[in-house]
Amino acid sequence: MTELRAAAETAVKQCLGLDPGESCAIVTDDEREPIGEALYAVAGEVTDAAVIVRYPPGETHGGEPPDPVAAAMAGADVVLAPTTKSLSHTRARTEANEAGTRVATLPGITEDVFTTGLDTDYESIAAHCEAVREQVDGADEIRVTSAAGTDITFGLGRRSWLSDTGIVHDSGAMSNLPAGEVFISPETADGTFVVDGTMMPHGLLENGRTLSFEVEDGYVTDVSDDDIREEIEDAADAVGDAAYNLAELGIGTNVAVTELVGSVLLDEKAAGTVHIAIGDDAGIGGDTDAPIHLDGIIREPTVFADGTPIDLPTAD
Repeated sequence: MTELRAAAETAVKQCLGLDPGESCAIVTDDEREPIGEALYAVAGEVTDAAVIVRYPPGETHGGEPPDPVAAAMAGADVVLAPTTKSLSHTRARTEANEAGTRVATLPGITEDVFTTGLDTDYESIAAHCEAVREQVDGADEIRVTSAAGTDITFGLGRRSWLSDTGIVHDSGAMSNLPAGEVFISPETADGTFVVDGTMMPHGLLENGRTLSFEVEDGYVTDVSDDDIREEIEDAADAVGDAAYNLAELGIGTNVAVTELVGSVLLDEKAAGTVHIAIGDDAGIGGDTDAPIHLDGIIREPTVFADGTPIDLPTAD
């Protein structure tokens, strides 16, 4: 656990700013126990009101945790959730935030990703997020292109940009950890996006391999990959067209991530990348509930805000 100690201290003390007078719940599962225990050890040194809650790994990203876990989340001042499947897009996380809980989710976190993504200064990442926000806030339209074939235009409408800075000090705030992105749930989108970085269930794509998606009026209309198409179709059996929703446009700002490693959690934060997601956007300012949220990372994109190219952060 010694090698996890520094990352755990960054998460608990800098990112969440846990105070001795606050309660803290570490929510983990059987496959992420070492990270959960590292966070619990640090939290327990800060406050006497630290607990750790462990349960069997969920079946899907966005699946609801057991009721006692949800209750622990809503009853704490601070929650850190290193879990195999994401709790980010769950009612449990939303209701905890609505109760005033500060939440950091660490979906799919591994020990390598934990130490790599949290070995940085999150105040610096927050500054990079602000620099990107200054360039995109107020834009009506964002266009993303890439040499791999991406050319897609997003209509933002009345939706607002959000920043995942990793600094979670305000009541009811939420972040992924590792953090570092500026993102939005667009109202509509048209064009093509080509993933040449990381996307589940494939992980990091081999050199030269790409996944292509056609988008029309805010919905994915064609998917080049059989496995991803099947996952979307399975979700559509439950929720219909919502599974095909173009859910998110994100811009990575974590300058400590110098290369993609195959973890969506880390790779989508890599400075200078863009990620586009399909499915659920209810937790990020949209209005679509779906049992999937599939992010695909695009390398070396060019991003235009109302026709003007923006300056993207680059890795250290």
